[in-house]
Amino acid sequence: MQDFTPARTQSWRLNMSCEPLVLTEEERPVPKGKEVLVRVTHCGVCHSDLHIREGKYNIGGGKTLDLQARGLKLPLTLGHEILGTVEAVGPDVTTVKPGDRRLLHTWIGCGECPLCKSGDENLCAAPQFLGVQARGGFADHVLVRDEEFLVDVDGMDPAVAATYACSGVTVFSAVNKIRPHREGEKIAVFGCGGLGQTALQLLKALGMGPVIAVDPSPEKRRQAEAIGVAATLDPAAPDAAKQLAAFAGGQLAAALDFVGSEDTTTLGINAVRKGGQVIIVGLFGGELRYPLPFIPMRALSVRGSYVGSLKELKEFVALARSVKLPPIPIERRPMSQVNEALHDLEAGKVAGRIVLEAAPA
Repeated sequence: MQDFTPARTQSWRLNMSCEPLVLTEEERPVPKGKEVLVRVTHCGVCHSDLHIREGKYNIGGGKTLDLQARGLKLPLTLGHEILGTVEAVGPDVTTVKPGDRRLLHTWIGCGECPLCKSGDENLCAAPQFLGVQARGGFADHVLVRDEEFLVDVDGMDPAVAATYACSGVTVFSAVNKIRPHREGEKIAVFGCGGLGQTALQLLKALGMGPVIAVDPSPEKRRQAEAIGVAATLDPAAPDAAKQLAAFAGGQLAAALDFVGSEDTTTLGINAVRKGGQVIIVGLFGGELRYPLPFIPMRALSVRGSYVGSLKELKEFVALARSVKLPPIPIERRPMSQVNEALHDLEAGKVAGRIVLEAAPA
């Protein structure tokens, strides 16, 4: 009788919080039903990967939110900006075949709750997000629950398209929350890293603004100027609030906060006009303290925005293709440098986005 040895696959796995990822060999999954096995070719590195590696979020007042206490299970393979080629499909798959290149919608829910059934799986209370609750893309392969979560990005630069799974759809969902936009009303974008630069490109493509880009890094402010903003601001300047008020002239309709710190959110809330909107996307952390009567008196909307839906990802990919959305700076590195990439991102050395590329099969 012939011996059968299951095929193997490798992934960079987090075994303990705050520790480097470890290269681990595992049995390669075999897709069943509508499952699809994708060979990963590109995977972006996101600030959320840092929070997951650290195992906590800063929630202000000297307190932290422990992710393992909230259900994060280790060991875990991180990585949620995943693009690759279909390697194998389950018997019920009809829309993709081996060899197809696809972007993965990684924000997968339980599939059964009202939010999932309405298309808002990214808001599911029992999520199965790839790279967060389920095995992610810092790996040779990833198993996707259903073919519906694969998005065609044919003809696009795969390294750029990989970032659309998180950076792109997150920005698109946040910008959608401040539409429609009245002509001439101003917008502040806080944080000009990967998400912020994508937001500046998207706002420009949609004709929204004028826009002021807010970031403490001179290099990132220069990148914002190169994209084409009306003004830039160093939030660490002693008169930052006055500068922002002078730019706004009472017409700051919205603040998109891709940092999500106490300082940026407070600055944004104080700057928007009556009826203005503050959309908090970033997870830097801290605590928001603001006089409650001012919220109704100023008719403020303070709203969180968390990644995006499959529908929004498809809409963003279509928009990026139709307007030829300029890419943010992409630094390509081999997958084997994942720990160095996380270290450089944590140290603030990344101007745009690092995308890890797999070695040729």
